Amino acid sequence: MKKILIGAALIASAATAANAADLPRKAPVYKAPILQVYDWTGFYIGVNAGGSVGRDLTSNAINSAAPFSNERTHLSPAGAIGGGQIGYNWQFRNFYNLVLGVEADIQAAGQRDSACIGGCIVGAPQLTTLNKEIDWFGTARVRAGIATGPVLTYVTAGYAYGHVTTSGVNVLAGDTIRLSSDRTRGGFVVGSGVEASIGGNWTAKIEYLYLDLSTDRLFGAAPITTFAQTSRTRDNIFRAGLNYRIGGNSGYSEPVANWSGFYLGGNAGSGIARNKSSTAFVGFPPPVTFTLVPDGYLGGVQAGYNWQAAAWVFGVEADIQGQSLRDNKACILFSGCIVTPLNNGTTGFFGNTYDQKMPWLGTVRGRIGYSVGSTLFYGTAGFAYGQTKTTLNEINLGVGPAFVANTTQRFEFKKSKGGYVVGAGIESPLKFFGLFGPNWTTKTEYLYVDLGTTRTTFTDASLLPQTFTTRTQEHIFRTGINYHFNTPVVAKY
Repeated sequence: MKKILIGAALIASAATAANAADLPRKAPVYKAPILQVYDWTGFYIGVNAGGSVGRDLTSNAINSAAPFSNERTHLSPAGAIGGGQIGYNWQFRNFYNLVLGVEADIQAAGQRDSACIGGCIVGAPQLTTLNKEIDWFGTARVRAGIATGPVLTYVTAGYAYGHVTTSGVNVLAGDTIRLSSDRTRGGFVVGSGVEASIGGNWTAKIEYLYLDLSTDRLFGAAPITTFAQTSRTRDNIFRAGLNYRIGGNSGYSEPVANWSGFYLGGNAGSGIARNKSSTAFVGFPPPVTFTLVPDGYLGGVQAGYNWQAAAWVFGVEADIQGQSLRDNKACILFSGCIVTPLNNGTTGFFGNTYDQKMPWLGTVRGRIGYSVGSTLFYGTAGFAYGQTKTTLNEINLGVGPAFVANTTQRFEFKKSKGGYVVGAGIESPLKFFGLFGPNWTTKTEYLYVDLGTTRTTFTDASLLPQTFTTRTQEHIFRTGINYHFNTPVVAKY
């Protein structure tokens, strides 16, 4: 069929040229370049870089002659990652431009976190510390997506493996117990992303992956005490990648979109925070240190304006988000979550439980990007403002002149605070089975938000003042749609 069309085109061109010799001269007519069909089928190889945030629920149970404690918190190994990937795609044009693929990657990672949730003073009668590290991981996945010309939106899932080191130290009643696990663990991975052509055989992508590398269970015994530690490994990966397609259609081109003007839209996604926190009795350092890791979903609206100079796009954007981020698992403090006999022979409880929520967030940002055809690659940065709310429930054995045994005190620390936000994303025409017109676009972006540190001093019934400190840092991966009040140039696929 292609040969017939090419032949017909050559005959038509020859006839036109012959007739042109007999016609009077006219001004030349300029036509738009012929748009080729973008083909995702074939091998590719590439590199990637990004960051990771763990949410690893870790608990330790300590038993002496009487039941003693059962503390828990999230360890959150975090750090930079980087590596390479290789894969193959098959595109099915007659079935909604479905693209199926396989991909494998290997990553170096610098993820680590620690917590001191019992005692924290070296040489004191009681000390409990926890540590976790991930130094490399890899995945082997399938991908399935829908191609809109040079833009592929996909989901992915498969097998994950990685090297995880978990350790803990407990000192109590003269016993010291050290636990450690250093092994390669397997599990599963799921995620999503957007990949788009940046010219020639090159494509760029932005991607989120969730890894589950199962659970470590450790146990140690000493003459008086035993120490059991359980730690899950759940990792959140945010990364950008660059791929070179082997044998791709490097001659593909399309007109640059018109991004100038106002736009309005909505978005939805997920977020995870890594809020390093501590509680300390004033005048009695060091504090108990731990990480609160609220996670959940978010959604909101955005509005913005773009200015365009050739393929460069400059803009401003503001958004407001409702969020369901929450962490209510932490149960800690010096001796932490203790169950032990009281002087009268009854059982008492001592410890702090924390419930931290992040209900809303807003940003005002600048954007700078470059339009490759009708796909905009951009970076963004600006001001962020949001609220962090922490509820602390403290139960005491009866220490202090005004405290009744096993009485719970409730403290609420709510703070709205400003900070900064940085991120990057990809925006392209929204062509979902022809349901949207040329004014609609879709975007996928990653944002990092830092709202700084807050400190609150409070006094419980023991009449000993305490200070609670938390630093709010959130990672967001979201997808949105925009309606542009201009009419962008949108290629026909």
